[in-house]
Amino acid sequence: MTDKVYLENPYLKELTAKIVNKEYSNSKFYITLNRTIIYPHLCGGQPMDKATINDSKVIDVYEEGDNIVHVLEDNLITDTVNIAIDWNNRFDHMQQHTGQHLLSAVIYKLYNANTIGMHIGRDYVYIDVAIPNLSESDVEKIERFANEIIYSNFSIKTYKVENKDIPSIPLRKLPTVDKNIRIVEIENVDITPCAGTHLRNIGEVGMVKIRKWEKYKGNTRIEFVCGNRALKDYTLKNYYINNISTLLSSKDVDTYDSVRKLYEDYKLLEKNLLDTKAKLLNYQVNDFINEGNIRKNIRIVNKILYDYDPKMAKYAMSQILSHSKTACILCIIENDYKCHIFMGRSRDININMKEIFDSVINIINGKGGGTPELVQGGGPNTANVPSLMEKSLELLEKIIE
Repeated sequence: MTDKVYLENPYLKELTAKIVNKEYSNSKFYITLNRTIIYPHLCGGQPMDKATINDSKVIDVYEEGDNIVHVLEDNLITDTVNIAIDWNNRFDHMQQHTGQHLLSAVIYKLYNANTIGMHIGRDYVYIDVAIPNLSESDVEKIERFANEIIYSNFSIKTYKVENKDIPSIPLRKLPTVDKNIRIVEIENVDITPCAGTHLRNIGEVGMVKIRKWEKYKGNTRIEFVCGNRALKDYTLKNYYINNISTLLSSKDVDTYDSVRKLYEDYKLLEKNLLDTKAKLLNYQVNDFINEGNIRKNIRIVNKILYDYDPKMAKYAMSQILSHSKTACILCIIENDYKCHIFMGRSRDININMKEIFDSVINIINGKGGGTPELVQGGGPNTANVPSLMEKSLELLEKIIE
């Protein structure tokens, strides 16, 4: 049985231990020690520790019955080994996990809502709580309450209880095991079963900052950061706000209003530009129509256009096909590596443009789809666009004849 020292003293950074079992499989060594300070890979939401054994990187740690198995790629040739954890990583996990207990307790106290899931990721933590909706004022209340508790710096203690003692303990949630039940208690705040590593005082969490929240499967997912992660998050956002405010020659508190005005001006300019393009396009469409060839009373418009907005090309196609007895083939060469093909016909003629498209699209190594009336696609072989246009026109004229 491995002595789980990480539960007794999560602040211990180094420890000597003895190897009690070693196996080799799949180019890895599976080591069982008499004791360890390395938190294993569990399913409870807290990641495993980063650590070394005799300076060899531990690539995985997991529970196997009452033992903890350490997986390494290097062989350990001594019976006694030195374990060292990455303290910054461990302390981060303790800040995030303890902060999660605090946030879940606050939500339970304020809204009588349980936490039904949690995950400590590399950049942020999230919890899923049994609340269908949270307003901005709700989140502010939760965040303020949690940080006021942090400022109170209540002590945190851990201990084990028997299953028979559970009914007499005011737990926030029931344990998932019926033996070796470990309790984490934040003084005056929360009592809950947990097998993770935690701080000794709630003040060490530093602060809790909720980044965002959203509906998730009928509940609410809350994303947050604690302690050093919260400081890093604030530093990053402060950097961007200061740079944006300098760029816009505004105070940092006025940044949002400045950006909103800039965005509104941009949308207005974009609309005016689109209106101007549409007017210009209408002139171009008339030119395309007038330049078209007529076969058996059917006007054929075929054009290769360079550096042309594909969205405007779709608009041009719709305008061209609004004329009766018209077929159109447009190719837009966006750059040297991409082209767009549009083929269509007006509703008063019976020509299957999709058959023509399918017969020629391989010329540019392209693909696409649509209906007999309108089809579009593209491909990378722009050098063969003239051949595609020539073949398309040949097939179209053959159908008309």
